[in-house]
Amino acid sequence: MRSIQAETERSWIELNIENLKHNVKILTEAMPSKCELMAVVKAEAYGHGACKISTILNKMGIKAFAVATIEEGIQLRKNGIRGEILILGYTNIKRASDLEKFDLIQTLIDFEYAKTLNSQNFAVKVHIKIDTGMHRLGFSCKEVLAVKKVFEMKNLKICGIYTHLCCTDSLMPDDIAFTRKQIDNFYRLIDDLKDGKVNIPKVHIQSSYGLLNYPDLTCNYIRVGIALYGVLSSPNDDTNLKLDLRPVLSLKSRVVSIRQVNKGDSVGYGRDFVAERDSRIAIIPIGYGDGFPRNLSNGNGRVLVNSHIVPIVGRICMDQLSIDITDVQGVSTGDIATLIGAEEYDDLSASAVAYRSGSISNELLCRMGARLPVITKSDVI
Repeated sequence: MRSIQAETERSWIELNIENLKHNVKILTEAMPSKCELMAVVKAEAYGHGACKISTILNKMGIKAFAVATIEEGIQLRKNGIRGEILILGYTNIKRASDLEKFDLIQTLIDFEYAKTLNSQNFAVKVHIKIDTGMHRLGFSCKEVLAVKKVFEMKNLKICGIYTHLCCTDSLMPDDIAFTRKQIDNFYRLIDDLKDGKVNIPKVHIQSSYGLLNYPDLTCNYIRVGIALYGVLSSPNDDTNLKLDLRPVLSLKSRVVSIRQVNKGDSVGYGRDFVAERDSRIAIIPIGYGDGFPRNLSNGNGRVLVNSHIVPIVGRICMDQLSIDITDVQGVSTGDIATLIGAEEYDDLSASAVAYRSGSISNELLCRMGARLPVITKSDVI
């Protein structure tokens, strides 16, 4: 495995581990007593590097993780991650032997799936998902008898039962009412199961915004994803809890070339940028192939270089982009350019960058995990 250092990389994701530890502390303190943090590390831990993040969290005492796919779970196990690993999404029942082998917990998405998984004759740990109104995956909250039958299936070890709240990020009255209805639907099912003499396993209902806006709920786990990484999905999101969360990720690159462009000359594909004055244009070796959105082209996106925020000009390419440094003195090749995550500039927060691209920080961060190396802040030279 090659050594990864910022000084030798064209572009990279940089992690502030102290901020990650801070967020864990702040989130844990905000949770009800006897509630555990379940770290959501799917999609390479929202672009932060799943094994790196999970290893750090394991050393901090975090013992519950959530992924989206069986392969993500196996990757964690092969990298020494201990504790519970819950697969939130679908797994083909033909992988039942792998679920058992790697001690993974599979979500039951409906009754037929549960029956078929049970019939594979492998001892599989599972959580039952309940659909309380999102209408995506899960048993209907009205299927009390079907849920009870799952508890009788000999090859399924029921370790948990949960639901997902679909609009906890909104404090609009209608959305609050809908969320409260989902919560009521879930706990009504739990009460019905108790009345039917079912021994209730561990329960979870909140994700990041569930904690931030409904901190009064009492569960065994809170599934924390985007908040763990210190950002909100959108910059204008309001929450009932105002926690001091700090961004863990920065996206950085370097100036590799500086071009003198005369007035009237164009830069990049389609000649979208035509210089209105004699200009200095710097080339940064990062593009949409690295997950940086193409629709931040032509001045929609900004970059921090030499303590100045400058515009992206022309079209963002697959592997590089251009910035206008005409008004910034002293920029040289090799200088670091920050595209996401300079803490002192709200304009470069993940949520702000995502908002300008017409998306949310969750998507923006997840898209960057394919080919960018992940380093920690201490590795930067």
